[in-house]
Amino acid sequence: VQLQASGGGLVQPGGSLTLSCVVSGSSVGRGAVGWYRQAPGKERELVAWFSSGGNSNYADSVKGRFTIRRDNIKNMVFLQMNTLKPEDTAVYYCRLWPNSWGQGTQVTVSS
Repeated sequence: VQLQASGGGLVQPGGSLTLSCVVSGSSVGRGAVGWYRQAPGKERELVAWFSSGGNSNYADSVKGRFTIRRDNIKNMVFLQMNTLKPEDTAVYYCRLWPNSWGQGTQVTVSS
C-alpha cells in the first residue's frame, strides 16, 4: 500500500488550501482514512478522518474550517482547509488504517 500526499504550500492567514492523497494498493472506501499533522516540537495529532463506519470526524481545533472528502473512484482523500491560521502550520500526513502513511506535505500559514 502506498500513499502520496500533495498540495501543501505557503498561504496567508485566512487563506485556503486543499491537500490531496492518492492511495494505491488498497481502497479508500474501505476502513478508516484520515489526515494527521505535526508541528515543530509537537506530537503528531489526528486532524480529520473517516471512521470505518464512514462518518467524518474532526479535531476541535479545525472543526468548522476543515473538510475531509474522499473519491472512491479516483481512490483519493482530500483535506479542504479554510480560514487558515498560523497555528495550522505543520507537516500534514495522510493515513490509511491500520498503518499506511503518506510522506507528508508542508503547510505554512504566514503573512
